[in-house]
Amino acid sequence: MSQTLLQELSNRDLDWLMTTGRRRRVEADRLLVRAGQEISAFYILIEGILTISVPQNEDNILDRAFAALEDQATWERDIIELKSGDIAGEEFLIKTGMVANNVRTKVPSEVLIIPPEKLKLKLQQDIGFAARFYRGVALLLTERLLKLTNKLRTTRSNFASTQSRDVLFAFGRLHDSDLDWLISYGNCQQFPAGSTLLEEGKPAETLYLLLNGLAKVAIAQTEINPLDLAFAALGTIKTDGLGKEIAIIHPGEFIGEMPFGEMRLASSTVYAVEDSQVLAIPIHSLKLKLQQDLGWASRFEAVVATLAGSRFQDTITRLGYGRGFYSSGQTLSQNCSYEDELDFESLDNLNLAGSRFRWLLDRLQVLNQNNLVGI
Repeated sequence: MSQTLLQELSNRDLDWLMTTGRRRRVEADRLLVRAGQEISAFYILIEGILTISVPQNEDNILDRAFAALEDQATWERDIIELKSGDIAGEEFLIKTGMVANNVRTKVPSEVLIIPPEKLKLKLQQDIGFAARFYRGVALLLTERLLKLTNKLRTTRSNFASTQSRDVLFAFGRLHDSDLDWLISYGNCQQFPAGSTLLEEGKPAETLYLLLNGLAKVAIAQTEINPLDLAFAALGTIKTDGLGKEIAIIHPGEFIGEMPFGEMRLASSTVYAVEDSQVLAIPIHSLKLKLQQDLGWASRFEAVVATLAGSRFQDTITRLGYGRGFYSSGQTLSQNCSYEDELDFESLDNLNLAGSRFRWLLDRLQVLNQNNLVGI
């Protein structure tokens, strides 16, 4: 049983969830969330097992062959299992567009069903609840992502350099006052090409916002033992280098946000592939801000949840499980709904996020010029 969400919520929060939601017993092999459709409910799994799966392209001969070998009536690929205390249907909170996964019951299960419109209203009206709830969701999604990331260590994966739109959606959640705080408590740092920002298995002591340049994310071929790292620092053993590259980080993305607030070690290594500039915020400043400012905490934890959910979907795609994504040079089909297709509201949100990031860059440039004048 996962107690991650329960540990973050207060008794009043739990009372609200139990009063607002309704408990339901669901038979095995029933769909709770269907890929390509809007989310109709938010689920908390009380008892049983749920399976996240990705529908496969029925026109693909190999997909049909594997489905036949696995004796599957439908072409789905199981990704991960959810146990008691976990959640489903969180996509409506952290991203726009249609959900890309199926979620179905593996065994007879009991769930708590929360209407999305009531949960959204509660999150808007009660910032204390929002801060605690988004934090719990962020931690659950981070745990889910870490489990899936381990599959990348020994699996051949697709590697794309495109920037996820959800990264920009996340940045757009922050207010102007939040950007002011980041500027006030952060400091600009330069990282030459090849230098390391985060190292897998070591504590993340700084939150970075990539201002310009490019960075890559890599994981070790085998899971790292923290004690091995300690001995490696003493020079008694050798590490296996940067490991396997799994993602590219573009300007406007946060680095090291997932382990924050928890005594966790970095789950990957991040290094600059070209000369890069970051805004660095110390961990002690961020922790104090999260404790003292519930409004900031609710927005920041929503950002972390959005990024974790986005990176979970990106990892699924790299493992070759995703479908329905548009690629450059591909002919668009009017009869096909693409998972990464944007509506007009989403485009407005992206424009707002981009404007805020450009404003932050301009503000930092002015401050740096003023500092140089004062020297």
